[in-house]
Amino acid sequence: MFIELTVNKKKYKLDVDPRKRLLDIIREDIGLTGTKEGCSEGECGACTVIMNKRAVNSCMILAVQARNKEIITVEGLEKNGELDELQKAFINKGAVQCGFCTPGMLMSCKALLMNNVNPTEEEIKKAIEGNLCRCTGYNKIIEAVLDAVVMVNREG
Repeated sequence: MFIELTVNKKKYKLDVDPRKRLLDIIREDIGLTGTKEGCSEGECGACTVIMNKRAVNSCMILAVQARNKEIITVEGLEKNGELDELQKAFINKGAVQCGFCTPGMLMSCKALLMNNVNPTEEEIKKAIEGNLCRCTGYNKIIEAVLDAVVMVNREG
């Protein structure tokens, strides 16, 4: 089955098995491996991408459900070779340890910031509640998002 979708502002027309997941076409067909596969059950958030400005678990989305959608993966955060403010804040705050959850965590946080330019700590916690992290204890991640908000508001 042919589908068209946009990933990181680039249009793709793919012939996919209708049973194939969005995660698989991102990693295997498009070749963007920043999106990780964790549990394959939508429980860990490692595979989170943004679809039409909403964080989704790409392991739970069939490729055909992504037809004509706008997808952003972790690779799509950088612009002109520069890391996104959120990525910089994660680094500055030490919100990255083993790194396995980081792409999904970044995408959940970015989706929040796309829809809420000044989230509260509680709103950040709500946004990342579907992302499991075994290393950071979440505090540094929350601090990083709050710092990114300050950076963006200072620049913007």
